[in-house]
Amino acid sequence: MKRIVLACVLALPPLLMSGCQSAYYSAMEKVGVHKRDILVDRVEDTRAAQDDAQEEFVSALEQFRTVVNFDGGELESVYNDMQSAYDDSEAAAESVSENIRKVEDVAEALFDEWQDELGQYTNSKLRSQSAQTLKETKSRYKALHISLKRAEAKMQPVLSALKDNTLFLKHNLNARAIGSLKGEFGGIKRDIDRLLAEMQRSIKASDQFIKEMQQ
Repeated sequence: MKRIVLACVLALPPLLMSGCQSAYYSAMEKVGVHKRDILVDRVEDTRAAQDDAQEEFVSALEQFRTVVNFDGGELESVYNDMQSAYDDSEAAAESVSENIRKVEDVAEALFDEWQDELGQYTNSKLRSQSAQTLKETKSRYKALHISLKRAEAKMQPVLSALKDNTLFLKHNLNARAIGSLKGEFGGIKRDIDRLLAEMQRSIKASDQFIKEMQQ
């Protein structure tokens, strides 16, 4: 139900959705969607973006494999496919990073609000319980955030290597270029394998965080 409300608000005209994040969160809260809900939604979105990114990086690796195994045909077409695979990987990586930034933004807003509201309690027992829950939630989020950033950090080296090889092929559409790229394949494959493993750990951390937030 929360996600339905969120979708409805996001469908409002752009002018109504403009302004600072605090105004956005206030508008969402008025329709029953609180920062905690938004945080869970954004973690889910980040997890989905990582799933997409994994697929794109695997596709780019397979396209690179096609290049190094090239055995006749139109080399220009092979280059175009490799460039397209790189572009898709780059876009997917940017989507992951953008979603992580959105998670960071709402998490900071949630924890600041939560901390401020502890001072509004008159019941010391309830205040203490809420403070403990805040501490535990921050701890869970910190573990998630570390995992997200580790996976994010492994994307750029892979993108850089893919771009270098794509550019090299662009300006050297010949058999000699293919021979040079063969020596690069193993290193890129290892980097992508490590990236995929880190993303899987991050996705599991996201699943665990979402599960704990919904309890």
